[in-house]
Amino acid sequence: MAEIYIGYDFNVTPLQPGVEILIAELGYAGFESFVETETGATAYIQKEEWNAHILEDIQILNSDEFEITYTFEDIEQTNWNEEWEKNFNPIVVDDVCAVRAPFHDKFDTQYDIIIEPKMSFGTGHHETTHMMIQHILKTDFEGKSVLDMGCGTGVLAILAEMKGAKTLDAIDIDNWCYLNSIENVERNHGKNITVYEGDASLLAGKTYDIIIANINRNILLNDIKTYASCLNKDGALFLSGFYNDDIPTIEAECTKNMLKLSEKIERNNWVALKFLN
Repeated sequence: MAEIYIGYDFNVTPLQPGVEILIAELGYAGFESFVETETGATAYIQKEEWNAHILEDIQILNSDEFEITYTFEDIEQTNWNEEWEKNFNPIVVDDVCAVRAPFHDKFDTQYDIIIEPKMSFGTGHHETTHMMIQHILKTDFEGKSVLDMGCGTGVLAILAEMKGAKTLDAIDIDNWCYLNSIENVERNHGKNITVYEGDASLLAGKTYDIIIANINRNILLNDIKTYASCLNKDGALFLSGFYNDDIPTIEAECTKNMLKLSEKIERNNWVALKFLN
């Protein structure tokens, strides 16, 4: 029997960065798949995961900066891969790294990552993933041990291995992301990436040279202490998944844990920060 999904059709004004913010917040609320449209976005969530209050924590819906209306309806599961083929466009970051689906032509770039995104978060299209790719491209990963926390599709761990990382752990609490990351690691011939399903409790006793965490603000604030304790001497922590206005709060928590802000990248009010210990 096919799974039933709830489909929400959002009209967003202005479109950007409204749609980017909306998709990110819906992703953290449990929505699994997104298609950008000419007037906004369509978002899908499994009916069994849905409840009547699902949108109460979506902050952008209460923002005076955007006008957002929506309708929703039950939708029987469609061919999601076919939907992605119609709507997932390849991207190229800084002319160095391409992120594409298997059905796209290969790019003439130094790094070529093939992602079958399905319903996972992290195709490179969202601002936070794009910025994390930029950070990785500028960082020396040769021989390093790496953690990709909240790995989504596994794209960041895959790029880190391509850049020479020796051992990598990729962790996501979502089962679909866990399974999708395993598929994408195999698809990109990953040899040194181990994918786990779970949260920061899995980090007990582990240490890393570099930690990448592209998650939402509240989870980061809760887990920064754990990340700091797992970071080897002269290590680097990359954080994203929050807005420019959140930097003081994030930085204060990092400072409390002996981490110093080293670098910032910003795109459409989203930020990705690099901290050193």
